[in-house]
Amino acid sequence: MLRCQRCLLPQKNCLCATIQPQTARSRFCLVMFDTEPMKPSNTGRLIADILPPTEAFGWSRTQPDPALLSAVAHPDYQPMVVFPASYADAGREVLTAPPLSGKPPLFIMLDGTWTEARKMFRKSPWLDALPVMSLNVTSPSRYTLREAHGEGQHCTAEVAAALLEQAGDTAAAQALQLHFEYFRHAYLAGKPHHPVHQHAPADEL
Repeated sequence: MLRCQRCLLPQKNCLCATIQPQTARSRFCLVMFDTEPMKPSNTGRLIADILPPTEAFGWSRTQPDPALLSAVAHPDYQPMVVFPASYADAGREVLTAPPLSGKPPLFIMLDGTWTEARKMFRKSPWLDALPVMSLNVTSPSRYTLREAHGEGQHCTAEVAAALLEQAGDTAAAQALQLHFEYFRHAYLAGKPHHPVHQHAPADEL
């Protein structure tokens, strides 16, 4: 099957022509586990589609990319690790809403499966001094491309859209949410035997 080398979807389902980049006060830095960037079901790349300044790096426990260390230490931004507060050690600063004043936020997203993201959170000492941004996303996840580790979990793009909305970057949030929906439908269109087709209403397909 021929795939688009940008969106990684089958060429007949390519959604690159629908991408509408936006500007935002918020910035994102993706820390990606191993083969995550090459998985067609990955949604981290959707953030970079909408917000081109987004930076992405492969994860290493012992040898983090110097450019990654430089990005999270940039003096013009407030860096924070997006992760549930329940995993933060006692005494670590936890935010429950993005900062609306001061330096723009730099949201550090740990992009991988839930098990991989947890490993990155626990074994990245170079992130330990940064506050944790623990976001409560109330709407149910629309991400049905992989099995969720637990109820209430959302994919990377959904969390990013919610962060943008709460940070006041409304246009970027809406554009990312729309891009995610296009991606979701295009991905499932190329997977006719995916379990979601077996119980979704006709207008969902």
